[in-house]
Amino acid sequence: MATSRRNVRRDALSHFSMIKLERDFFDRDTCTVARDLLGKWLVHHVNDEERVGRIVEVEAYLGPGDLAAHSARGPTPRTRAMFGPPGHAYIYLIYGMHHCMNIVTEGVGSGTGVLLRAIEPIRNVAGNTRGPGLLTRAMGLNLTHYGHDLCSENFYVAQPEKPEPVTVVERPRVGVHYAGDWADKPLRFYIKDNPYISKK
Repeated sequence: MATSRRNVRRDALSHFSMIKLERDFFDRDTCTVARDLLGKWLVHHVNDEERVGRIVEVEAYLGPGDLAAHSARGPTPRTRAMFGPPGHAYIYLIYGMHHCMNIVTEGVGSGTGVLLRAIEPIRNVAGNTRGPGLLTRAMGLNLTHYGHDLCSENFYVAQPEKPEPVTVVERPRVGVHYAGDWADKPLRFYIKDNPYISKK
């Protein structure tokens, strides 16, 4: 599904030819946003370096009631960003060492979001990016970016002006066996045959 012009604006400051996504891109059904994020670019300015990675694998989390979601039981101090405005970052720590990044979707109070699972390096991205904890390390992201507005000037999501077509694969999410029937729902999406996905 192509992104409409009303959802984006041109980023004249970028070194690349890209179109920065605006908030209403994220203020939509979570599964739609998850699928539409595939092929988009995650951009983070670290000091004077612009790091760019192409999003190739994501998972949708559907808020209260989704037993695999952090927000399943409603707002907590940890998950407050998930219940805030769309287009913000929900970043958390797992195993005391890995950071994972979600993009908040839908309206305020929804508790929904999209986990970024893998990116394809485009510019100034080094190391393994095939996994949620690995991609945040490569992009220079951590808990200091919790709640960050992804419509900002230094950390955002953009669409290349000449996007490559993608074929989307749907699979169950990874590592959520504890979530009962929710573990089998096809809420993981990735670009078919992309070599950077974390798991086939």
